[in-house]
Amino acid sequence: QRLKAAVHYTVGCLCQDVAEDKAMQFSKQSIAAISEITFRQCESFAKDLEMFARHAKRSTVTTEDVKLLARRSNSLLKYITQKSEELASINMEQKEKKKKKSGAAKGGRATGEREAAVTESEDSNMA
Repeated sequence: QRLKAAVHYTVGCLCQDVAEDKAMQFSKQSIAAISEITFRQCESFAKDLEMFARHAKRSTVTTEDVKLLARRSNSLLKYITQKSEELASINMEQKEKKKKKSGAAKGGRATGEREAAVTESEDSNMA
């Protein structure tokens, strides 16, 4: 119920923005109808995404499932693909930064470990 109210509120805000931009008005009934259609379409999308993931024997919806859902709208598919690639490149950059940080930390430890091993071997040689 709260989700439905949130969709209705968002649709109302969008309709208000369009109304101001185009110098027109939306009736409350038309906003309610757009909200209901939007909510039902989102429910349908959610079920389809769930089925795509289940068909692939996964429990998680992936970007590939979303692209499959958007396949009938070329502009939407293009937009989703672009955003997906942007996110993937950002994730790769973050992983590389983490690797550099952990690599530097491991390098410091490895040097310390080597020094400890040398000290131990020297101690055992002295005995």
